[in-house]
Amino acid sequence: MATRVIIVRHGQSTYNAKKMIQGRCDESVLTEKGIADAQAVGNALKGVSIDGFYCSPLQRAKQTAETIHSYLDNAPALQPTENLMEVDLPLWEKLRKDEVTVKYAEDYRAWKEQPHEFKMVLADGTEHYPVLALYEQAKQFWQSTIPQYQGKTLLIVAHNGINRCLLMSAVGINPDRYHSIQQSNCCVNILNFSGGFGDSVQIESLNQTSHLDIPIPSTRNPHAGPRLLLVRHGETQWNKESRFQGIRDIPLNENGKAQGGKARDFLKDVSLDFAVTSSMSRPKETAEIILENHPDITLETTTELIEICHGLWEGKLESEIEAGFPGMLQQWKDAPETVQMPEGENLQQVWDRAIAAWQKIVEQYSNSDRNRTGIVVAHDAINKVIVCYLLGLKPANFWNIKQGNGAVTVIDYPKGASGKPVLQAINLTSHLSGGVLDKTAAGAL
Repeated sequence: MATRVIIVRHGQSTYNAKKMIQGRCDESVLTEKGIADAQAVGNALKGVSIDGFYCSPLQRAKQTAETIHSYLDNAPALQPTENLMEVDLPLWEKLRKDEVTVKYAEDYRAWKEQPHEFKMVLADGTEHYPVLALYEQAKQFWQSTIPQYQGKTLLIVAHNGINRCLLMSAVGINPDRYHSIQQSNCCVNILNFSGGFGDSVQIESLNQTSHLDIPIPSTRNPHAGPRLLLVRHGETQWNKESRFQGIRDIPLNENGKAQGGKARDFLKDVSLDFAVTSSMSRPKETAEIILENHPDITLETTTELIEICHGLWEGKLESEIEAGFPGMLQQWKDAPETVQMPEGENLQQVWDRAIAAWQKIVEQYSNSDRNRTGIVVAHDAINKVIVCYLLGLKPANFWNIKQGNGAVTVIDYPKGASGKPVLQAINLTSHLSGGVLDKTAAGAL
């Protein structure tokens, strides 16, 4: 049984509101908005059974945690720990961000572009690497804490930087992707640990904000590249039956059409400029339903985004695959990058064509005179490899990413096609389940 970990960022603080850098400075407290948003998190988690509750000892996080705690039923005692302290930026604390960008221009550029190499030279001559130190701190937290909660649910309330490092270190994402993961105030993230630290960990969701009446995180500043909303198609009958469908052109079932409708309503207020879909009927139907609110958008289709070809597995249940190909299904679950589907594809082939298609879309809609937003509707395997690629992961990390039927993932390209993307949100499903947990059926690919 998996260990579920729910990670929350603290609410808006007085320093956040003033756009000041906080680091480990403990002067800032929650604003009225920060308190209200913490209450919203408490309401969203009210029905979730919590077995362990940890927070940073800094008062903005501790105040958020105490507010959430007051809404939970039978919640355990709150445990502040220094392993959840925010990133240590001693030379910048209490300065406005615009002051830092001027006074420490070269250092700030290094911080944004090469966070894993960024260092501060302290007054005593010590070289301090803030992100690398924080990454090690996150690993120490996991190593000491996860063994205590096997098969249980853990709630963490901390900060922007440490949350990023908790997520990255759990999954095996390199510290150079520090700025590729967004953490909004009072967002909710969910990880599922299969065992201890170092074993496989699934990102169920990243940066959920629907409980704050923010369906998807906003784009703060104009930038050179597009915003892409990556959507998995709605449910099919074969999904429901857990049959491997691959390139079999199975249409949406009634629940899948309803999921498409919920995705349509979820994105109704988003201004779309373009739409791309796999040429197969299930994503194409899903895209067409979403575009009912955007009748002026022409839907583009591409064969490069079709689902992985499972070859002789297609149409079969797991029990039938095990009978016909003994041991191969377990290999697919344990080491998916090593499996050549009989008369089908392997993950590297899928990776190559999916990433090529994705990059074409990014390049096509970059460097415009205005920010452009579009939907890309595809499949479970396609979406997983795209998200892995964006996080700097490999085909071996395929199972680290969850994509529910009808789920939405949000990706920004602040510097256009040549720059690193920002994962604003992964696997948003609140419009499908009404809560923070992904309740979409697992199904087969």
